[in-house]
Amino acid sequence: MAKSPEEEHPVKTFGWAARDPSGHLSPFTFSRRVSGEEDVRFKVLYCGICHSDLHSIKNEWGSSNYPMVPGHEIVGEVTEVGSKVEKVKVGDKVGVGCMVGACHSCDSCANDLENYCPKLILTYNGIYYDGTITYGGYSDSMVANERYVVRIPDGMPLDSAAPLLCAGITVYSPLKYFGLGEPGKHIGIVGLGGLGHVAVKFAKALGSKVTVISTSPSKKAEALEHLGADSFLVSRDQDELQAAMGTFDGIIDTVSATHPIMPLLGLLKSHGKLIMVGAPCEPLELPVFSLIIGRKTMAGSGIGGMKETQEMIDFAAKHNIKADIEVISMDYVNKAMERLEQADVRYRFVIDIGNTLAATKPSS
Repeated sequence: MAKSPEEEHPVKTFGWAARDPSGHLSPFTFSRRVSGEEDVRFKVLYCGICHSDLHSIKNEWGSSNYPMVPGHEIVGEVTEVGSKVEKVKVGDKVGVGCMVGACHSCDSCANDLENYCPKLILTYNGIYYDGTITYGGYSDSMVANERYVVRIPDGMPLDSAAPLLCAGITVYSPLKYFGLGEPGKHIGIVGLGGLGHVAVKFAKALGSKVTVISTSPSKKAEALEHLGADSFLVSRDQDELQAAMGTFDGIIDTVSATHPIMPLLGLLKSHGKLIMVGAPCEPLELPVFSLIIGRKTMAGSGIGGMKETQEMIDFAAKHNIKADIEVISMDYVNKAMERLEQADVRYRFVIDIGNTLAATKPSS
């Protein structure tokens, strides 16, 4: 007989979970494993809300297991380390992003690309090595193998660092891998949301010329004055699109809703690259002829390996790159999900776990 989430492991844990595809989150008592010799346990202080949390709690990708404790932008303070842990010590500030395990024997793992391992274990809604379901950061504590723990540099604000563990690495990795984050390159960022706003910051810090591409003219001042973009293009304005045809070295598309691809391919120079990092639920139409003319590339990119994630966090600390956030209490999370669905956030919700979770615990 299967054990309940509360009885699976010895360490009692409290968080919030979705029980079904309604996506409604509520208090949930479960358990985590005892720390192993390579494990790091930490008190969760903040957890960002990613758009994939919303997709997952509603089973929009068809792979959800319930009960589900979401959250893969998790930061906190180390409370316990295993005997073989070398990377961090008790009291250090750390984070865990989208993954907590992999096979460690395939080519991807050997090349520090655990994120592309066929046996990747997700931070939540995954199956861990022992066969139990993984639970995420909408909870009071977290335990992970030190390989999957990121050191947060001293002085970096934890609340605004949290979203970088998903949103940050999701845009940093393709900027680096595809050679787009370089001086002299003209880069388009499609969508000015949780991913897009940090993409602008990283691309600028890497030396690129950056144009924000958006359907919303109202975001122009924000893009140019606050985020530091060089220019702004309204994708519904045919005159603006026509004037910019063939002027981009690359485009990072962060939009998670269905949208046309052909206009974006038209903006690329010959040999230009359109990189998809948003994840629409419905398939997009791919105009192959637009790729052939100009030998253009359309590719995808998903987060990054642990080595690159640490590199990204260190780069962000050095260049003072932070996510723009709205800090919320744990009991506001369902309202936050409603607002996220309406794109009503600038630009990332972060739950103040450390100060507000305990107050939601039912009295025993």
